[in-house]
Amino acid sequence: MLDDVVMIHERDAQDALGIAEKQWQQLLVDFSIQKMSQKPANIVFAGMGGSALGALLASTWPSFAVPFEIVRNYSIPKYVSSTTLFIASSYSGNTEETLSALEQAEKTGAQIVVIAGGGKLVEVAREKNYPAIVLPEVTQPRYGVLYSFKAFLNVLVAAQLLDELQMKTEVQKASDFLKSQTSLWAPTIETAKNQAKKLALDLVGKSIVIYGGPLTYPAAYKWKISFNENAKNIAWVNQFPEFNHNEFLGWTSHPLDKPYAVVDLRSSFEHLQIQKRFEVSAKLLSGKRPATHTVQAEGESMLEQLLWLVAMGDFVSLYLALLNGLNPTPVDLIEKFKKELI
Repeated sequence: MLDDVVMIHERDAQDALGIAEKQWQQLLVDFSIQKMSQKPANIVFAGMGGSALGALLASTWPSFAVPFEIVRNYSIPKYVSSTTLFIASSYSGNTEETLSALEQAEKTGAQIVVIAGGGKLVEVAREKNYPAIVLPEVTQPRYGVLYSFKAFLNVLVAAQLLDELQMKTEVQKASDFLKSQTSLWAPTIETAKNQAKKLALDLVGKSIVIYGGPLTYPAAYKWKISFNENAKNIAWVNQFPEFNHNEFLGWTSHPLDKPYAVVDLRSSFEHLQIQKRFEVSAKLLSGKRPATHTVQAEGESMLEQLLWLVAMGDFVSLYLALLNGLNPTPVDLIEKFKKELI
């Protein structure tokens, strides 16, 4: 079925698979933002859904030399002050939680930066002369995650928290690597040779649970969002080592034939004890939960492995959408929900 290119084009009317295959190009966009006069003491990033994913990825690479927090609600932390770099991010520019958080941050005197595709956020930035990055238009925010990621990296450079030459060198290398890898998962590559198609076939009809380590968790969270929005398929996410302190036991009761599929996202850069935890957990839970589907990240650097996992998850979720008989792009119920809130 997944080798039927005609069917794929009919169901994937907005060519989400084509966007996924070319997402490496998003890393090459250079977003301009003025250098800040002093380094911030901390960073608070306000964003919901796909608009926060770029910042979440940055917690793995390049990570942060100052305290960092993502706010996914209407309110900001009490410690936000004039020494805080506050970033308000929304692809639509109209996300009500983010606009609320921005309004509160303005009262603290924080250094404010806007990352958005348009809407009210950009209007506020222009009216009040806040530094702003306007993102390229995309069909859905989740399809522009690497735009958001690169924009955030440019903000870190402007804030003197990331070396520009190092960033550009590593991102260019990662982009080249991603280009070579995404072509292996394209619709024209038959299932027998296509890792993404094969995994999607293994997951169809199941509720999906994704596990990552501290470094791969941002990618695991992206997988969850992609399964939810692309495939309209329920999925949950958790991470090691917290998993072993509670959820680990949750798998030990009830019949083995649980209606779940378990996916482990692995990286060779994880702490050795984290890698051991994956192995020991799989051994002790053998016969108590469905066997795990281990996805071992490829790449020579942590950034390459992180982006490889993100892209793989995009393809798997898009193929799962097709197997579910759905167009992956629309999120009609979310749009209806937003209208009901007004």
